[in-house]
Amino acid sequence: MLRLSLIILTASLALVACAPTPSGPTLGTDGKPLPKVYRIGRTDTARIQYRLLDATNALRMAANAPQLRLNAELTAAAMTHSRDMSVQNRPWHFGSDGSSPLDRVRRAGYPGMMLGENISETFETELETLAAWIEQPETRAVLLDPAATDLGIGYFQTANGKIWWTVVTGG
Repeated sequence: MLRLSLIILTASLALVACAPTPSGPTLGTDGKPLPKVYRIGRTDTARIQYRLLDATNALRMAANAPQLRLNAELTAAAMTHSRDMSVQNRPWHFGSDGSSPLDRVRRAGYPGMMLGENISETFETELETLAAWIEQPETRAVLLDPAATDLGIGYFQTANGKIWWTVVTGG
């Protein structure tokens, strides 16, 4: 009896191993791929910021614009605004205290001139967000502005996985 049980168990495991596995993404009822939540870990900030900086600079190089450098003050303003947008639960350029992008950049101590700000509310990665920004003329102009020399990158992820992205350029 033990031998028969072992044979059945072995055969069952072999059949399971041979079963076809789904290829590609899981599809929703509309036939489109279900979105995956992009989870950002506590130690991912530098990796995310430099990946976005490098990708932006590659786009700027193709547009014959000078390279940007990551700026701590602009990053502080961007991080603050990303968190504030999540609290307000809406993507817009004004803070809950009525502050504008210029106000936030000044408060953060940036010595140069603030040139532009892009924002996003999404479940997408930093590179997917950059791709969406580069598709729109207004947000592309912020990223490729030849007068820009500095970049600040901020994000805030809520418990449900939504990410509030902010980039600020200055020169």
